[in-house]
Amino acid sequence: MAMNRRSFLRTVGAAGVASGLLPMVRGRGLEAATGGSPLPWLAGDIRLDSNENPYGPSPEALKAIAGWYGEAGRYPDFVVRDLRAAVAKSLGVPEDALLFGCGSGELLKIAVEAFVAPDRHAVTASPTFETIQSRATSLRLPFKAPRVDGSLRLDLDAMVAASPGAGLAFLCNPNNPTGTLHPTAAIEDATARILKAAPEAIVLIDEAYFEYVDDPGYRTMIPLALAEPRVIVARTFSKIHGMAGLRLGYVVGQAKTLERMRPHIAPNNVNVLAAGAATASLGVAGHAESEARKNLGAREWTTRLFTDLGYTVVPSQTNFVMVDIRRPVPAFREACRARGVAVGRPFPPLDSYARISMGTMEEMQRAAVVFREILA
Repeated sequence: MAMNRRSFLRTVGAAGVASGLLPMVRGRGLEAATGGSPLPWLAGDIRLDSNENPYGPSPEALKAIAGWYGEAGRYPDFVVRDLRAAVAKSLGVPEDALLFGCGSGELLKIAVEAFVAPDRHAVTASPTFETIQSRATSLRLPFKAPRVDGSLRLDLDAMVAASPGAGLAFLCNPNNPTGTLHPTAAIEDATARILKAAPEAIVLIDEAYFEYVDDPGYRTMIPLALAEPRVIVARTFSKIHGMAGLRLGYVVGQAKTLERMRPHIAPNNVNVLAAGAATASLGVAGHAESEARKNLGAREWTTRLFTDLGYTVVPSQTNFVMVDIRRPVPAFREACRARGVAVGRPFPPLDSYARISMGTMEEMQRAAVVFREILA
């Protein structure tokens, strides 16, 4: 952060502001500071419904947010320039291989706008992260969404079969909402087959949960995106960096490919506070690894909980699990909410599977009391 910018809050008030923010943001908002909720309907809730990081941003990111308050009245050019350099360095990619968005969801929406047309459909899955399908639907553009396979993984063969004539193929790996993973070799093979079957298609690989994966057969597809102009990879700061409320994501690809997306992006779509926080978070050694370890502990504990209760838990490589509760999800969800625990919405056609995000270990232990009561 350049020292010649307005720096009153950074040098005098940043520490104080950050110390005030820390319990609020890392403790899920104003509940931690005041004992109440800024939203009455969330009072007392254990929030396990949206795949958020319960620990929030790192202390360094919170200090950066406070430090950038003085620039909130200015456009974000300088801080986004710093962010671009930091992300490029962390990934080992050229700066022109990056395109930033207001969350990775904005970039998925833009990919539909840039690459899908009335005569070039999108290929996605059912269920998977919904932005591709929802944006295509809103624009009245065609899409095909093969159902996930019997292991609730992307049915790659079916997606390849659906790809001739496509303009965009979306592979979310690990997949949301199922949490399932394909090894890199399988994704590379499917990508090659899609590119062959659909000469005009772009393959968009969503790695939102990349940092949580501990499967030795998995690695990023960013090197392929740098080598192949028809592949792009999406990442986000919402998960491992705990910045879902700040809205920041990016895609990696060849510059000429990203130029096709750029006209659809709103100017200054990354705000000052998000960019400053993300840059600071990337500079914290071991932060992602620490967050992944805490998540793994909670995920393994929660998996044992449901397994011991006699329910099937889909193997997950993310910060959530899918549990076959053998009953309709809406009723289970409402029963949990009535007892102060929020769990994920239904994801048809998986009508008996509840998606449960990982909270802190203490939150999961408190939620377990509710789960046992309802599923008894």
